[in-house]
Amino acid sequence: MTDTDLTQPEQHNARRFIWANGLQGVGDQLVNAKTVLPWLLQAAGAPGFFTAMLVPVRESGSMLPQAALTPWVTHHRSRKRIWLLGSAGQAVAAAFIALAALFMRGWALGVSVVALLALLAVFRSLCSLAGKDVMGRTLHKGVRGKITGRATALAGGVALVFGLLLSLLQGSLPDWALAGLIGLGALGWFLATAVFTTIQEPVPDDEPQGLNTRWWSDTWSLFTGDAQFRAFVIVRSLLLVSALSTAFVVTLSQEIGHDLTGVGLFVVASSLASLVGGRISGAWSDLSSRNVMAGGSAVASVTILAVVAAAHFAPDTVGAWGLPLGFFLIQLAHTAVRVGRKTYLVDMAEGDQRTRYTGAANTMMGVILLLMGFVSGLIALAGSTAALLFLAGTGFVGVLAAGRMDDVSAKK
Repeated sequence: MTDTDLTQPEQHNARRFIWANGLQGVGDQLVNAKTVLPWLLQAAGAPGFFTAMLVPVRESGSMLPQAALTPWVTHHRSRKRIWLLGSAGQAVAAAFIALAALFMRGWALGVSVVALLALLAVFRSLCSLAGKDVMGRTLHKGVRGKITGRATALAGGVALVFGLLLSLLQGSLPDWALAGLIGLGALGWFLATAVFTTIQEPVPDDEPQGLNTRWWSDTWSLFTGDAQFRAFVIVRSLLLVSALSTAFVVTLSQEIGHDLTGVGLFVVASSLASLVGGRISGAWSDLSSRNVMAGGSAVASVTILAVVAAAHFAPDTVGAWGLPLGFFLIQLAHTAVRVGRKTYLVDMAEGDQRTRYTGAANTMMGVILLLMGFVSGLIALAGSTAALLFLAGTGFVGVLAAGRMDDVSAKK
């Protein structure tokens, strides 16, 4: 993308989109429910149940409210203000997580972090809903993906720097250091809010009409009445292995005695997986999104078994590098599953039906994530290994279920 691709107002907005979304991505990486927060809870003696709830709360909290919030969002002319509210809310929630990390331990820290993460996720759902509208109003087709990619690269690059710095440290850091890392994430959201205020949003003059408010009844009727959609939701639920297992890999690393160097390696692995996984899985998904979903779940499940074996039977030097490597492979598999299911959803329907599928699937997955998180959390009371083995078994069932779906993306 060059400046000649954009008008002068679009150039102005494009730069701000890159920085605002990039800074928000920095916050996501430094207040990460798969790396930093599990490490924090394990170090502070919080029960494993709370670690199990981190990813479900983070993901479901940003998806579950969207169908209910959509009518409220569509009643506002300016969607930029909605995005600013969401970004500022995430900043405040992250700042309180940093304070909790500084002053709390054990059960109190676990309850506080999970509750504040849920609040952060709800505010994130506002950014998710409003950000697409603002981008659609301010930038033309053909450049939006490139701008999103640059923002992702910016966030990944910054996270890599922090991860490498942490990986070079030896031994444990004081409580204030982890709290400070989370505080830097909160600062990222505050700066993103400041940058986004300067975006020039064209606000329509017409009075907004809003959308249908019967969001739950519409979602449930679609699930019960549409067999193809129901199969997709069930398979997507079984493929949660790649999303939920990474937090347990991090805590397993601590359980076997790895120091703070480990969390740096996990941050590095997460950043690299996000940067390199999308292109490969995207090309494969255009050939067969069903097979990409099944393959990603298979890789994640097999890798989990290898990680558990390395943690319990391999020498310490192997485990110190084997667990971050396993984390990286699971994150790559998760990227493949995520890209595959998004492609499958786009290919299985057209027009308004696709929009209904998207909203209904995200809302239902928010509920299912909480249920899966609760079950895996109870199992995690017996240790991270038990939770990982449960998730690996679920993933293998998902492989079989995905193989039975219609191959809607395959070229005829």
